[in-house]
Amino acid sequence: MQHRHYASSIRTMMSSTVPTPIEDIIPNNTTTTNNNNNEDVEPTTPPTTDSSGMDDEYGTLTSDGQTYTHPTPFPLESGHHLPNATLRYMTYGTLNETKDNVLVVCHALTGNASLHSWWGDLLGPGKVFDTDRYFVVCANLLGSCYGSSGPVSVDPDKEGGSSEEEGVYGIDFPDVSVRDSVSLQLCLLKDHLKLTSVKAVIGGSFGGMQAVEFAAQAGVVDISSSSSSNKDGSAPPPFIRSVIPIACGASHTAWQIAVGEAQRQAIYADPKWRGGKPRVDDPAEMGLSVARQIGMITYRTSVGYENKFGRGIRNEGGDDDDDDDGEGKGYGSNTKWEVKSYLNYQGTKFLTRFDPITYVKLTEQMDSHDVGRNRGGKAAALSGVNIPALVLGIDSDVLYPLGEQEELAGLFPQGRLGVVRSDAGHDGFLLEGGQVSKFLGEFLDGVD
Repeated sequence: MQHRHYASSIRTMMSSTVPTPIEDIIPNNTTTTNNNNNEDVEPTTPPTTDSSGMDDEYGTLTSDGQTYTHPTPFPLESGHHLPNATLRYMTYGTLNETKDNVLVVCHALTGNASLHSWWGDLLGPGKVFDTDRYFVVCANLLGSCYGSSGPVSVDPDKEGGSSEEEGVYGIDFPDVSVRDSVSLQLCLLKDHLKLTSVKAVIGGSFGGMQAVEFAAQAGVVDISSSSSSNKDGSAPPPFIRSVIPIACGASHTAWQIAVGEAQRQAIYADPKWRGGKPRVDDPAEMGLSVARQIGMITYRTSVGYENKFGRGIRNEGGDDDDDDDGEGKGYGSNTKWEVKSYLNYQGTKFLTRFDPITYVKLTEQMDSHDVGRNRGGKAAALSGVNIPALVLGIDSDVLYPLGEQEELAGLFPQGRLGVVRSDAGHDGFLLEGGQVSKFLGEFLDGVD
């Protein structure tokens, strides 16, 4: 599926620059996209306080990778069919002869297929995602803007329009559920890569939701088929042999829907959203920046913010500011709080790699997450998923509280809970690499 390059909000992600490999980890057969028609938008100056532990945890994100296109219009849960449904994906390591030494890693809300760009500390020879042992697959999820079909993709019904705006889906991209994203990834794994089974699916946050859905869709043995028995008469393993969902629950709760809705309302309030008829060539960037700032607060904790910023005030001029302009008093509209500078910087930087329509659509997709929907409830949906499941939670996570991981672990017949101890909050699944790697390594070593 083709993509139109239309605005500053996706300039960086469509860059022709190949991400810097982590050590010697190079994706297999990766191609790059090219967008040399736009200049990059420079973010505002970063805060002066050492905020390395509060940074956006993603490296350089592009739409590089290999491409899978579903051979027929792809059926969505809504009943619609998506023509030329495409996934951009990357693979690492070597597939064995039995095609079952596979790890699937799913990304979070604003991630991409470049696993080495955002979880590189866990990827490579001798690491938990050991490329000497495993064939690792990471796909950009359906509806995203890093190479897979999404709002920035060309709409076949609009193709041939007189402008870039007329040629892409934009707000008309159909509603997609987490189930749709996982179903298409299963087509990639089974039909395109011809894998016989997957050792484990791992993901954090939105990636964890996908892991739960992978378990529900492909973690159950189909005993009704006469062709599904081994030579000794025993049932074969399910296609997905284990899962590791991190920092998520069995469904998106009212709390998480509310957080997402507040971010969407920030985008809707931008005049350039045009009352629900936004243009892709003139995006609601002010609203998207605010939405990102809201998100960056929920991903961390009050302790983390206090430790990094406290009541620090930024002095850009080097001289004491006059009290009468509000900058020297330590309060007022003109006070340059370090935390304010940080949030503004993160909001502006985000515009170089994402667009508001995609952000709205993906947060709505997250809200679709409910493993029990139309399956008799959460307990019924997972009661037959008799595969090992390690559910990881972060004890300081305010966005997806630990109680949700405790519940989820209890819903899996072979579920177990691991707790990451951290002041980092939700983003602890990315920041606490040592703890996460230890949990994952011990679990993977103990399952077939």
